[in-house]
Amino acid sequence: MDFTGHEGWLLGYVIGLVVVLVVVALVVPILVLAWRIGTQAGSILGGLQQAERNTAGLAGLNETIASALAIIAGLKRGRARLGG
Repeated sequence: MDFTGHEGWLLGYVIGLVVVLVVVALVVPILVLAWRIGTQAGSILGGLQQAERNTAGLAGLNETIASALAIIAGLKRGRARLGG
């Protein structure tokens, strides 16, 4: 191409090309990082689901504690009646 007398256009094309290259250079690493995070999210979710299954029994812990306290109170009453 002949840009004689149109150096402004040439400068504009060069600046535009540089801007596009800079944007691509900034966006590509972000997209790669987002892809890596997305692939790790699946394994993280699996670990969290396993932790939920492993700790599901803790939901009944308060009921177990209340039952144990009732049994202990009954044992204390029985011991007191027996004179111990």
